[in-house]
Amino acid sequence: MTVSRRKFLKMAGMTIVGGVAVYTTAPRVLAAILRAEAAGEAVAPVEGVEHAWAFVVDIRKCIGCNKCLQACKLENSVPPAAEHSRTWQERYEIGEDGAVFVDSIGWGETGPESMFPPTNHNGSEPAKSFFVPKLCNQCDNPPCVMVCPVSATFKTKDGVVLVDEKRCIGCKYCIQACPYGARFLNPVTKVADKCTWCYQRITKGLPPACVEVCPVGARIFGDLKDPESPVRKLLREEMTQVLKPALGTKPKVYYMGLQEGVR
Repeated sequence: MTVSRRKFLKMAGMTIVGGVAVYTTAPRVLAAILRAEAAGEAVAPVEGVEHAWAFVVDIRKCIGCNKCLQACKLENSVPPAAEHSRTWQERYEIGEDGAVFVDSIGWGETGPESMFPPTNHNGSEPAKSFFVPKLCNQCDNPPCVMVCPVSATFKTKDGVVLVDEKRCIGCKYCIQACPYGARFLNPVTKVADKCTWCYQRITKGLPPACVEVCPVGARIFGDLKDPESPVRKLLREEMTQVLKPALGTKPKVYYMGLQEGVR
């Protein structure tokens, strides 16, 4: 059976916009912008949406320095233990036999620490290694919002998922529902905690703390409604992917250089 390139991309959850392959799981604002620009048309405003934030992570640039982890803890007063991290690094090592070994790194009291026991290498030498920064994907279709019994987890008009600490009862439903492991129960406040893309900063025109301190520009943040935003340019010109697209959560964290084996 012969399958055309367009049909293959559709089967893979992608579509063609102006000659560029783009995941159809992209949020509606991004899809509308890319289609309009490809057709040479003005981007129509989306009713009730002032900003359309998006986050890009370039794995090819990340050096695993962990400055982003420390900055997040300091900016957001996150508890010191490594397992209580709003953002973390995953160190991937691919063995010569194709086996994948992963170590999750969070920022602890004395600096970067393994959040969980690293995967056993079984004596094999890694053929290549790389770092994958992780954070809340601020899904356009967030399962955490749907399962919250008291509406403590909610999505703002500009698409950022937040937690109302006064309403949260600490039931952990949202923590279990998140397929990206981006939530934890704050041991101090006893409520659900997560990355907010530093909402207190971006609403004032400042970048998230992790973006600001990255020495190599591996984390990029911006407003898709801003024609000059570097994020909008990257998503228009570069090949990007999201984590677990088959789940239909429509993440707004896009990865460049995402390699096989990353989960």
